[in-house]
Amino acid sequence: MVDIKTLNRASDNIRILTAAMVEKAKSGHPGGAMGGADFINVLYSQFLNYDPADSRWINRDRFFLDPGHMSPMLYSALLLIGNLEMEDIKNFRQWGSKTPGHPEADFDKGIENTSGPLGQGHTMAVGAAIAERFLAARFGEWMSHKIYTFISDGGIQEEISQGAGRIAGTLGLSNLIMYYDANNIQLSTKVDEVSSEDVAAKYKAWNWNVISIDGNDAQQIVDALTAANAEKSRPTLIIGKTIMGKGCLKADGSSFENQVSTHGQPLSAAGVDIPSTIKNLGGDPENPFVVFPEVAELYANRREELLKMAAQKKAEQAEWAKKNPELAAKLEKFFSGKAPEIDYSKIEQKPNQATRVGSATVLGALAEQVENMIVASADLSNSDKTDGFLKKTKPFEHGDFSGAFLNAGVSELTMACIMNGIALHGGLFAACGTFFVFSDYMKPAYRMSALMRLPVKYVWSHDAFRVGEDGPTHQPIEQEAQVRLLEHVKNHKGKNSMLVLRPADVHEATVAWKMAMENIDTPTGLIFSRQNVNDLPSESGNRYKDALQAEKGAYIVKHSDGKPDVVLVASGSEVSTLFEGAQMLESQKGIKVQIVSAISEGLFRNQPKDYQEAVLPTGVPTYGLTAGVPLTVRDLVGANGRVHGLDHFGYSAPYKVLDEKFGFNADFVYNDVCDYLNL
Repeated sequence: MVDIKTLNRASDNIRILTAAMVEKAKSGHPGGAMGGADFINVLYSQFLNYDPADSRWINRDRFFLDPGHMSPMLYSALLLIGNLEMEDIKNFRQWGSKTPGHPEADFDKGIENTSGPLGQGHTMAVGAAIAERFLAARFGEWMSHKIYTFISDGGIQEEISQGAGRIAGTLGLSNLIMYYDANNIQLSTKVDEVSSEDVAAKYKAWNWNVISIDGNDAQQIVDALTAANAEKSRPTLIIGKTIMGKGCLKADGSSFENQVSTHGQPLSAAGVDIPSTIKNLGGDPENPFVVFPEVAELYANRREELLKMAAQKKAEQAEWAKKNPELAAKLEKFFSGKAPEIDYSKIEQKPNQATRVGSATVLGALAEQVENMIVASADLSNSDKTDGFLKKTKPFEHGDFSGAFLNAGVSELTMACIMNGIALHGGLFAACGTFFVFSDYMKPAYRMSALMRLPVKYVWSHDAFRVGEDGPTHQPIEQEAQVRLLEHVKNHKGKNSMLVLRPADVHEATVAWKMAMENIDTPTGLIFSRQNVNDLPSESGNRYKDALQAEKGAYIVKHSDGKPDVVLVASGSEVSTLFEGAQMLESQKGIKVQIVSAISEGLFRNQPKDYQEAVLPTGVPTYGLTAGVPLTVRDLVGANGRVHGLDHFGYSAPYKVLDEKFGFNADFVYNDVCDYLNL
């Protein structure tokens, strides 16, 4: 171990760089980062194991930052290890810089997660810890590594911390080490003004190993991390009492530490004297963007140690691979990132079932054929039908990760963030299920999936007011329109940030899962029905073959004889209702009807214009049906089209009664289309 004097010097170096980059940017959060500098420095210079020559090494330790606003301390550490340049530090928060205001996942730079919304970062770390245990259970402890995470007072307060703490403790994730930077300062108040809870007692109750230290004392940090790494049956929480704005001075040389004002603005704006502060921390006020020689040496020595460690570990892996060629091939396949090769045509669906049941059938096949897949449910597996997967495996238990299912309990947001962490770790497919109406709880997480381009599969059942007797609290009305907004938002690679699929029958459910598993670039939302849905008539004689056309987002499920007089468009169970109405329109009015199943508007709009024109021809009256708000399909029908949807919340009654009351049957479609066409 290096001497404490040098460690303290390095921590002060991080504080100087933090203060300087925020000052130059005229924007940022310096105070907390200056207080947390000691932990970050000790972690990166003494404990975090990674390969400096291979940032994507699968057996590296991972560090998940929760309070993204404390990015200056992380960027400073990444500078010291050689992943960033000083120019990057000087360009903090500027257009096109490698140092955005809140860190954005970039494995090549050593940034393991996008962070910003408090609570999510450390919950992703729980997911990564589960992934590590899952892989070690299948390939051996030679590939074990640690998951470190850093949380703040705000993250502790976010309700998601309860779910993360409960699950990590219940599963006994001893590979998870979390540092809580307890500086008692928030953005607008002090913590003790809004909370009186005993954080240590809370985590002990969740079966955590809890260590309380002075978070600005390097030796205590070293001792705590040493003890945490020795823990074998519990996750560890290190509570570090720290000083917000450590080292800050006024012009007269008096202390300006522990001030709320240093949280969310440059230090000078808060009342700090920058020259005095930089000098107090051992730097040159005229040139604060400097790495001290002894600090450079500290990190250079660590780099050499890490290169030797990584080389040794990789040699061990090579020896293991030589002795276990089949397992080695499987491990390589896991981390390839490629979609699994599955013949979905061989998955046999029972006719006229709820699409959630169709999903369960596919999940059963996936459980047997995709060995690197983890599925979770928020205490609804027998209802969202993720139990199709569970029946072919077993749930995780304390210290036992031989199964592949996470019983997350009633914690939708926590579960979704854990899935993000599993995906970030790498090597695994992640899917999670709940009722569609509760996707509201998950919105912050699937938005982060979209930002980070993580291929998490969101399984949402009970897709409409047909939840029936459960009433308006359980009947999704606006949710489909809400989640489909992300089909209209591009990610930073220029692709639709999310794929949202609502299949019209069990065969489309199979194709939807095929599309989801083959989508390795973005998250996928799968929206399934509770009630049975009649299979759509097949024009080819093979309904699965027909349904493969859904891979274009929308397709014609019923062609008209010649140019159609009207086009009917919907997704999900409403498509079968359109068929029933079309029969009446043709038999009683003699009009030509084309029916379109639009499983994904976003994907459809990515198709060539001539294809879009063939499916939804310009100048042909177009009628849309949706069990959600009319906005859901408004763009598909066009300005002159008509949409029948719901402009109100649902009611409690049997779903067939609601169909009649709300106008979701053949008679209503027939009459409404006739009115629309002035027939």
